[in-house]
Amino acid sequence: MTPDLLQRGKHIKLAVFDVDGVLTDGRLYFLEDGSEFKTFNTLDGQGIKMLMAAGVQTAIISGRKTPVVERRAKNLGIPHVYQGREDKLVVLDELLAQLNLSYEQVAYLGDDLPDLPVIRRVGLGMAVANAATFVREHAHGITQARGGEGAAREFCELILRAQGRLDAANAAYL
Repeated sequence: MTPDLLQRGKHIKLAVFDVDGVLTDGRLYFLEDGSEFKTFNTLDGQGIKMLMAAGVQTAIISGRKTPVVERRAKNLGIPHVYQGREDKLVVLDELLAQLNLSYEQVAYLGDDLPDLPVIRRVGLGMAVANAATFVREHAHGITQARGGEGAAREFCELILRAQGRLDAANAAYL
């Protein structure tokens, strides 16, 4: 965690996550009946819960649409879920207007080219360790963990640490 990332994380009021390649490992699993499934990391889910408990709002913006994501978001209590939306910056603009927030108050975690316009625009735009090279080159920071393997938890803890809330978030479980 660089001083720049911690400074950027201080004023975050909304954390936004891509799904495929960020909350999952990016692989798509299709069954013969046409249904699909994804695997999510429980460490990531706990990080998102800790972030919300600390008062940071959360959202998902995904270019793909699947009931599995809706279910995961509901399980975690993520209130803002946008699926099947390729232009993620347009979606973010709608959400910011609704929440009366600015780009500087937003952190975004992505992995591929559709995420890049948002990563470059927000106050804290990060890429997962296994993100596309071009995306990593333009992000403010890169997680050590790969997508679907704890990257979202790392992202959440960075924000909590930047805001001086990580110790309290962890202590809640003592």
